[in-house]
Amino acid sequence: MNPILTTAWKAARKAGQMMHRASSNLNNIKIDNKAANDFVSDVDREAERIIVSTIQEVYPQHAILSEEAGQLGNIHAEYQWIIDPLDGTTNYLHGHKQYAISIALLHKGTLAEALVYAPEHNDLYVASRGQGALLNDKRIRVSSRIDLLRSLIATGFPVVDQSMMNTYLAILKDVLAKTAGARREGSAALDLCNVACGRVDGFFEFNLKPWDVAGGALIVQEAGGIVTDMQGEQAWLDSGDIVAANPKILAQLLQIFAPHLAV
Repeated sequence: MNPILTTAWKAARKAGQMMHRASSNLNNIKIDNKAANDFVSDVDREAERIIVSTIQEVYPQHAILSEEAGQLGNIHAEYQWIIDPLDGTTNYLHGHKQYAISIALLHKGTLAEALVYAPEHNDLYVASRGQGALLNDKRIRVSSRIDLLRSLIATGFPVVDQSMMNTYLAILKDVLAKTAGARREGSAALDLCNVACGRVDGFFEFNLKPWDVAGGALIVQEAGGIVTDMQGEQAWLDSGDIVAANPKILAQLLQIFAPHLAV
């Protein structure tokens, strides 16, 4: 790994070790509600502190956008880290092992580096722009499937902001009718990594935040996939509405979405 990813890995490894230790006694973890169905715990905050301090020690001039702390440093900085210290908090707090740490780096507004680490599985996904994507040092690629009817699609429910719930449910009904099935596992970062590995053929979700998707999205792109918003455009990092798949499957998913999103 290059020096930036090495720093990200050092931060993620330290945070992951802390999470793993804390998971042995979940009843002692303090939990607060940020909003309905949106939780934050002491583990989230401590993981964020570990990651941010590790990065700032090496790159004090870089800006950071993190889920709990918000914007740190100069928003106009050439480099900006985007951090989700615990993607899948609800899973973690229930002892469900589908959670991850997501770290990405923007260079002049463009995603340049990405790391997603799943502590429970000891899986490390990394990508550098133009250099491909790796899982545990092995090259990964999106699936080559072209038939939507045989495709497995990952998704996430819009449980925090439910303004798109009716639209989402109508889309999900069509997706279920036109694919081999859908899966909802509760971590957008890992859903995107599963697309990058070909474990699922596509992923879509509404109303996500930059820290939910930045790391996983670059990993998908570097694994040969495409990431867009629901209209097939490139506003997904700002809007939070995201679709990821190989080119053939993504085009077919967008066709399903279009009638439901027409004004």
